[in-house]
Formats: sequence, structure tokens, C-alpha cells
Amino acid sequence: MLLFIRKTFLSAALLLATLVSKASTHVDSLLACLHNPKANYVFVIAHRADWRGAPENSIQAIDNAVRMGVDMVEIDIQRTADGQFIVMHDPTLDRTSTGHGRIADYTLDQLRGLHLRSGNGIKTRRHIPTLEEVLMACRDRVLVNIDKGGDYIREILPVIQRTGTQRQVIIKGKYPIDCVKADFGNTKGMLYMPIVDMHDSTAVANGEVFARKMHPVAFELCFKTEQQLSPDFVNFVLKQGSRVWINTLWDTLCAGHDDENALIEGMDKHWGWVLDHHATMIQTDRPEMLINYLRLHGRRTLR
Repeated sequence: MLLFIRKTFLSAALLLATLVSKASTHVDSLLACLHNPKANYVFVIAHRADWRGAPENSIQAIDNAVRMGVDMVEIDIQRTADGQFIVMHDPTLDRTSTGHGRIADYTLDQLRGLHLRSGNGIKTRRHIPTLEEVLMACRDRVLVNIDKGGDYIREILPVIQRTGTQRQVIIKGKYPIDCVKADFGNTKGMLYMPIVDMHDSTAVANGEVFARKMHPVAFELCFKTEQQLSPDFVNFVLKQGSRVWINTLWDTLCAGHDDENALIEGMDKHWGWVLDHHATMIQTDRPEMLINYLRLHGRRTLR
């Protein structure tokens, strides 16, 4: 009897270990691929998660995006009156919740009583999540891009560490290299991605400094015209071992090669153009469609 109990316990322990291993295997594979700039795989980043199918930046939206197969969710953070961090894009509550006014004027407890609105403004049963709740929902499931997170890096770092998601988080911004080194230099596993407005020669020069001295995992390139996307800069970034991230959210971020034009005028004409210009990280408002397109073109096999 005792032997049977021991064997049963051992089997249960092995099953649990297997399940835990499987839960983390996908993220491990994503990270290994992320740090291999020669990989053919194209990362799909869901802008504010699945905001078409759930309230933007909500845990439901994240769950939907994970089920779609996205590699990363982009989220936004705001600070409350009592110094807590919630996940919401706007500094005010009116557009995406049942509240009114500035988030900075409310405590977290006050915000807990509000409901999120859907993309068409309908009140839902979903509540505003904290940064900690969102990171726990993402842990070992999907990578996370925190927009504007650099403004609060010293404050949100304890939350990231407490949730054990350091390796999954990319923080992006337009900060000088000295500031980034000061904030990230002793932050093990944390990733920073510079945003480069390609029309701004100063921003491009700053990007070159980043590429030489920090070798970021990726550069987010924003350009209003095709001519602004300098092949010399793109090739320089690639040679330094970084990836190219392009946003296809709206026309002025990617010279008109955005999601809506891809659906109206043809995916090859627009998403294909983005791929031809060396993007291996694409932030989109149409994640499921983009994933299907990339699969058809053999760009979604993790190695």
C-alpha cells in the first residue's frame, strides 16, 4: 500500500513537472528566437491585446490574444493617486471605462468599482486591471511590451520582479542612452527597445549610438513615407544583431502599409512590403489575420 502511494505521488509530481515545463516551453522558445536575429520567424504583437474582441488592455483581451497565437501583447500603464499602476491607455477614464476624469485623481480602490467599456463604448462586466494582475496573466504565456514604461521604470520594476516576468518584458521609449543605462544597467534580464522616428535626424543618430553601445533586441522604426525608412540605417541595425519592429496600426507609422490598407488593397502589397523591408516584429490591430498570412508564407515556425 505504501509503495502504491509513493508511486502515485511520484506520478503526480512528474505530471505536474511536465505541465509546468510545457507552460514555460513556448515562452522559452520565443525568447530563444527573439535573441536569434537570423531566425526567419516573424513576431506578432497585439496592440492593446485583442481590443476588437474585448475591452482594450483587459485580461480578457490578453487571454483572447494568447488563444490567437500572438507572441507579445502591447499594454499601456497609468499611475493612480495612491501610486499604484493600472493598465489603461488614456490618462483619463472617460473613453474606456464608466468613470470620468483623470486617473491620477483616483485611488486604486476607487477605480476598482468601475467597469471597462468595449471598443464601441458599451459597458462590460470587466474591471480595470492592475499592472501586477496583467503580468501574472501573461507569465509563461506571452511576451509583454510596456509602452511608456520607461517613465516609471524605477517604480514598476518591483512589480515586474515580484511577478517573475523580467525576461518577458520589453520596455520601449525615446530616452537618451545615458538614462537607459542608468535605469537598466543593473536590471538583469530586462529588455529595452529604442523608438526611432525616421524623419528626425537626431533620433536616427541616437539610434546608431544605441546600436553600437547597447545592441538592443530590436528597434521600433516609425516613418511617414517610404523614403524615410533608410536602407542604410536598417542594414546597420541588422548588422549589429538587432531586429526591426514596424507598426502597421495606422498609415503615418508605416508609410501607408497599415492593416486596413492590407485588408482593402491586398496583404502582399502592404504586409508583404513590411516583410520585404526586414521587419521581423510587427505590431498590429489585426493579429489573427496577420498570423494566418505569415503562416501561408512560412514565417511562423519557431526554431
